[in-house]
Amino acid sequence: MNPGDVVIGILGGGQLAKMSAQAGRKLSFKIRVLDPTPECPASQVAEQVVGSFRDPETVKSFAKTCHILTFDLEHVDLTPLFELKRNIRIVPAPETLTLIQNKFEQRQAFYKAGLPVPKFSVVSNKEDLEKKLPIVQKSLVGGYDGRGTVILKSREDLEKALPLPSLVEEYVEIEKEIALIVVRNNKGEFRIYDPVEMVFHPEGNLLDYLFCPADLSERLTRDVKELALEAVKAIGGVGLFGVELFLDKRENLYINEIAPRPHNSGHHTIEACVTSQFEQHIRVITGLPLGSEKLLSPAVMLNLLGEPGFYGKPVYEGLDKVLAIPGVSVHIYGKKETFPLRKMGHVTVLGETLQEALKKATIIKEILKVKGEVKK
Repeated sequence: MNPGDVVIGILGGGQLAKMSAQAGRKLSFKIRVLDPTPECPASQVAEQVVGSFRDPETVKSFAKTCHILTFDLEHVDLTPLFELKRNIRIVPAPETLTLIQNKFEQRQAFYKAGLPVPKFSVVSNKEDLEKKLPIVQKSLVGGYDGRGTVILKSREDLEKALPLPSLVEEYVEIEKEIALIVVRNNKGEFRIYDPVEMVFHPEGNLLDYLFCPADLSERLTRDVKELALEAVKAIGGVGLFGVELFLDKRENLYINEIAPRPHNSGHHTIEACVTSQFEQHIRVITGLPLGSEKLLSPAVMLNLLGEPGFYGKPVYEGLDKVLAIPGVSVHIYGKKETFPLRKMGHVTVLGETLQEALKKATIIKEILKVKGEVKK
C-alpha cells in the first residue's frame, strides 16, 4: 500500500474527524471530510466538502472521490451506504450503524447476546411512562452530549419528559460510569484499552472529566474488558468503538451504549498510550496492523466547555498559565463560536501517579476558561 494514493472520506467534520485526520496525515493518507458547516474543525487539517451528510445524493457524490469511508458521528443518512459498500470500503459497516442508530435495537442486540443491560422497553404514551417511574428516558434515535436523555424520578419530573415514543430503562443506582475503547478488525483481531472512570457535568449531563486507569479491582477491570468486547461482537462490530458501561452499588456491570467511532473517553490516549485511538482508527479502517494499546502514564482528561453566559467568538482565558504546567497538553478544536457547555477542546494531564495528575487537573479547572465576546 502507498498511503499517499489512498483517500479517506469522513462523514462529519467535527473534532473527532480533525484528530482522526491528524493521525491519518501522519501516515500520508489523503483526508476529505463532508460537513455542512464552512470551516468546520477538520477543515484545518483536511480537505472539506461543504454539504450535508444526511443528503443521500451528496453522500454518493462525496463517496465517489474516496477509497474508504468512515464517520465522525453516527447520525448520518444510511440509505446510500448499502449501495456504496459494493464499491467502497465502509468502516463500520452500514448494518452495524443501523443497530447503533436505534437505541432500542441496540439494546435488543445486547439482550439477545445474553449481555447485562438495564430492563428496557419502548413507551408510547404518558400514562405508561408514569407507571414505570423512576426511569431513564432516551430518544430512540439521535441524542448525544446530554441531549436526548433525561432522568425521571417523580411525577413532577414528567414536565421535562422527551417526546414519545421513546426508550425507557429502569433507574439504576450507579456507583461508577466506566468507558473504554475497543478496536476489532475483519480478521477478528482486537485491542482493548484500559477502562477510564468518567465524571459527568452536574448541569449538562455530558462528560466533565475522566481519569485512567479507573479505580477498579483487577477482577472488575478484567470483567469490564471482556464485557466490552462481547458487546462489540454482539453488533457485528468491525472498526473502533467507544463502549460505555455502568457499575452499580452491588458491583453489577451493565452495558450502556456503544459509539461506532472515536470517543470522548479515549482522548487521553493521544498522550497517554503507545497508539492513540485516532491512529488506531486509521489503522483499522485501512487494514493496517493494529497498534499497541499500552497505557504509558496515568492520565486525566478534562473537557474544555463553554462557560455559562458566554456566546460568540471564543476567548481562551488562562491558556498560557496552563501550558506552563509540566505534563499538560491542550487541544483546541477550532470551533468558530462558543456557547454554554459546548465542547471547545480538551486537556490531557499526565503524572507519575494518578493522584499527581488529578491534583494538577483540579488547578487547571480553576484557571482555564472558555469565554466569548458576548455575555448574556
